[in-house]
Amino acid sequence: MTERLKNINVFRSERNPIINPDDVIPSRHDFKVVGVFNCGVTRFDGEILLLMRVAEKPFNNDKKIEIVPLLDPEAGKISVKKFNKDDSSFVISDPRFIRTTSGWYLTTISHLRIARSKNGIDFIVDEEPAMSPENKYERFGMEDPRITQINGIYYISYCAVSDLNGITTCLASTTDFIEFTRYGVIFLPDNKDVAIFPEKINGKYYALSRPISTGCEARDMWISESPDFICWGNHMKLMGTRKQYWDEGSIGAGAIPFRIKEGWLEIYHGSSKINRYCLGAVLLDAGEPWKVVARTKEPIIEPEMDYEKNGFFGNVIFTCGSLYEEDKVKIYYGAADTCIAYAEIDLDDILYRLD
Repeated sequence: MTERLKNINVFRSERNPIINPDDVIPSRHDFKVVGVFNCGVTRFDGEILLLMRVAEKPFNNDKKIEIVPLLDPEAGKISVKKFNKDDSSFVISDPRFIRTTSGWYLTTISHLRIARSKNGIDFIVDEEPAMSPENKYERFGMEDPRITQINGIYYISYCAVSDLNGITTCLASTTDFIEFTRYGVIFLPDNKDVAIFPEKINGKYYALSRPISTGCEARDMWISESPDFICWGNHMKLMGTRKQYWDEGSIGAGAIPFRIKEGWLEIYHGSSKINRYCLGAVLLDAGEPWKVVARTKEPIIEPEMDYEKNGFFGNVIFTCGSLYEEDKVKIYYGAADTCIAYAEIDLDDILYRLD
């Protein structure tokens, strides 16, 4: 761990990226993996376990057409749809999306896959998906899982994407990472980046989220409460984007918040107006987590390495999971929507930059 940023001591693994698309076996023979990124993380059964988003697309040797994958919920299988690029209504200004007169589509479909490691750097990736799209809310896939462990149960919040329903957040749970119980949609569209606190606070569960307001184009972070993980209410805006800062475009929860003596520390993501994604930190009150105590003015980690600046969607560092151990914040993050990398930051270094 030798790489260091100019503003804060960030130690990236010399093995980065620690997981690449080539390390993942496609879920079917006619698909290729184009990205493995945005993973939840936990310790389980003596190992560090990553629950990763794996993005796939069909092989396509015809430059005149675009082939997009999508789930057919009634048939219970993934099919493909073809578009002629010569069609004047066909628009692909962003590699993640296409738009046509028939609607919008993702160019890939994602499932969730497990990787396991004894040392947190060398991972063995499962050959089969842990969870795959299976209903109308997941027509375009399952994305960005976050893992919250409470009393031996691992709760997984994830984004479900569909042209029919937009982006919703769903919940699942497991005790063994073999069998998963699905509870369906817990946050309405368009809402994502749901990170559930790992313990009750004054008898209630809390979760961070990022609803999108199309009317005023707001992409701010909110906090909600629940008695049971399923029904969420008392929604309150927690904090917003900041003009002329690194996070003026959008913000959202990153990893699951963790408790320190000063309160709850949340590693969150923010983007600029040109979609450059970095990570920052915010400190929330221990007993009243809807109160912001302090927030970093500058990113704690930003795209600087080649694997962070170049990829399927470049200039992106995005986390769904971290471990707080030995006074270090150990961050597993998606780089350029392509691969998974690892970095460590001393907690004191983050706290020093809170304002």
